[in-house]
Amino acid sequence: MDAPSSNRTKVEGKGNEGKIPRTERGRKTLRKLLDASAIEFGERGFHEASVSSITRRAGVALGTFYTYFDSKDALFRALVNDMSDNVKSSARSALSESMGALQTEQAALAAFLEFAREHKEVYRIIDEAEFVDPDSYQAHYATIAKLIEKRLKEGGENGELRDDLGDVEAWAIMGINVFVGLRYAVWGDENEDMNDHAATVNRMLAKGIAAK
Repeated sequence: MDAPSSNRTKVEGKGNEGKIPRTERGRKTLRKLLDASAIEFGERGFHEASVSSITRRAGVALGTFYTYFDSKDALFRALVNDMSDNVKSSARSALSESMGALQTEQAALAAFLEFAREHKEVYRIIDEAEFVDPDSYQAHYATIAKLIEKRLKEGGENGELRDDLGDVEAWAIMGINVFVGLRYAVWGDENEDMNDHAATVNRMLAKGIAAK
């Protein structure tokens, strides 16, 4: 096996029973399992996917699985956390300190739409988490909403946005982003211009929908 029990540590965080290997070889095997499980859970769903099908796809021995996870449920929880981190990092990597508040929201949405187009399985997996692991499901959205709220408040403090924006507005923006992603990144044509869709949403944020 790639990482013996004496060479691993529990992942920190509620509901996450995965084990983080301390060797590079072990980390690569863990990555293979997470990537394979994303495909299996995305294509077949949590209940139809099996540990054996995941290990076959990952190209690792069945016994190796239990070096990293105690159960399929534990793997699913780790995958939800991994995908949630990837969603946030995809947006974060597109931002820079030189961007204004509205430009920041547009760039974050455009990056998310591109991520969702490349990883369509994220929608099915996160949706299933509502029933398989409700805590991770709620944490995924709550942490993203907090990041949006933080950006809105920063925009209010520097005078670019209203100074009364908070939790409700953050969740509303996140809801728009999620369903624009579903419509255009998952259901849309491969030639969809995600930057254009992000700009459309941004214009609505900037100007509203009421006639002037």
